[in-house]
Amino acid sequence: MLLVLFLAIAPAMAQSPMPNEMLREVDAEINTNSVSALAVTPPVSLPDAPAGQGVKAKVIDKKFIAVMAALGGAETLRFTTHKLVLDNEFAAGAPWVTSVPSNPHLIAKYGAIYAAELLVAYELKKPHSWLPGDNFIRKLWWAYPTTMMPIHIKNGVRSIRTQASSCPVEYCGSQ
Repeated sequence: MLLVLFLAIAPAMAQSPMPNEMLREVDAEINTNSVSALAVTPPVSLPDAPAGQGVKAKVIDKKFIAVMAALGGAETLRFTTHKLVLDNEFAAGAPWVTSVPSNPHLIAKYGAIYAAELLVAYELKKPHSWLPGDNFIRKLWWAYPTTMMPIHIKNGVRSIRTQASSCPVEYCGSQ
């Protein structure tokens, strides 16, 4: 069977060019076409690279993390100690404390305030091309957090130093 197939194909193969001859013809055709294609085709121009905006400032760096962590710590000191004072006064039956806010409510409230402060500091430190005097403003991103830290610490320490009333609650209410 194979022999019959070979004998049927052999005359056609004898008339076709050999593989080396075929390669030379294809090679010559490619060379002539590519030379003419290069002569006719205009050079390809690449699009312009986007204009660099200079060195991009890194907004969240070690200083930013340190300052905002210190502010978060100071705020945590303040509202934790204030919550403990309210809990103790409410448990003692102080008439000026009618209820104590729930922990999730306080966490959401003070967390949102801290998130807003963090966002403002981030936006102040981030470069803005549309803002005149941006370089000067960007240097002052730390002013608010560092101003508020001593205030929160002072309020927290004041809450820690809160002492019990000098008179019992039963008698203070009548005075």
